[in-house]
Amino acid sequence: MFEKLRIKEHMEVANASGQHVGTVDAVEDERIKLTRSDSGDARHHFLLLDDVARIDDNRVYLKPEARISPSA
Repeated sequence: MFEKLRIKEHMEVANASGQHVGTVDAVEDERIKLTRSDSGDARHHFLLLDDVARIDDNRVYLKPEARISPSA
């Protein structure tokens, strides 16, 4: 298990294969808010902290089943 305090603004977010899927904008409650500049629709998208597999250096790696959802 990881500590959510280790997730910082501007960290890269990668899928289980290591491909870039976004950049951390903020951690809000139990979700990671991704920057709008990395999305195709210029909206914030979110990930659940439960979708994080591990954190290495300045990169957050997601579990294979992780789903990115748009803002409400």
